Amino acid sequence: MEFEGADPGTVRPGGRTARVRASVLRAAGDALAEHGFAHLDLADVARRAEVGKTTVYRRWGTVTGLVADLLLDMAEQSLPRTETGSLLGDLRANARLVRRTLADPRQGALFKAVIAAATGEAKTAEALHRFYDTRVEEWAPCVRQAVDRGEIPEGTDAHEVIRAVSAPLYYRLLTSGAPLDEAAADRAAEAAAAAARAGVFVRGGDGRT
Repeated sequence: MEFEGADPGTVRPGGRTARVRASVLRAAGDALAEHGFAHLDLADVARRAEVGKTTVYRRWGTVTGLVADLLLDMAEQSLPRTETGSLLGDLRANARLVRRTLADPRQGALFKAVIAAATGEAKTAEALHRFYDTRVEEWAPCVRQAVDRGEIPEGTDAHEVIRAVSAPLYYRLLTSGAPLDEAAADRAAEAAAAAARAGVFVRGGDGRT
C-alpha cells in the first residue's frame, strides 16, 4: 500500500499523486471556506476534486489529517519575505501580505474556520501552530538584519516582533470586525517597529520577552 505506515496527511507525494493532492487540497479549502470545519466531509471533498473517495480516505484518513496537509501546503505556497533594507519597510511588507490574505473572501473564511476548529481539536491546533511557526520563521531574518544594522537593540526576539505585526490584523478578522485595510496593516507594522526600537522585545529583564 502506497501510504502504509505513515500518519494520514504526512506523505509527500510526487508526479500524478501531487496533482491529485493539489486538487483535493483546493477542494478542501473551498469546502472549509464555504461551510466551516464542522461540515467538512471527505466524501464531499472527493466529489469536488473529482477523485475517488477511496483515494481521499486512504491518503488522508480523517478530516483533521486533511486540514493538517492543507495548512502545510499553505505554508509552502505562501510568498517569501520581502527585503526593503529597513525594519519598517520589511514589517510593512509583512503586514500588507497578511492583510491581503485575511481580507480575501475565500482565504479569510478559511482561516476563520481553521482557527475555530483549532480551539477544540488538538491535531488541528498542532497543524495551525506549525503553519504559523513556518511563516514567522520565514520573516524573522528581517528583524535579525535590523539588529545587525543597529536599528534595534541586541537581544531583540525576532519571532515576537513578527507576531506583533500580525496580531492586530487577526484581532480585526476574528473579534472587532473593523476594516482590514492597508492603513490598518501599516499601523500594525509601525507599532511593532516602534516597540522594537524601544527595546520592548528584548529577551529577559523588566518582564520582557
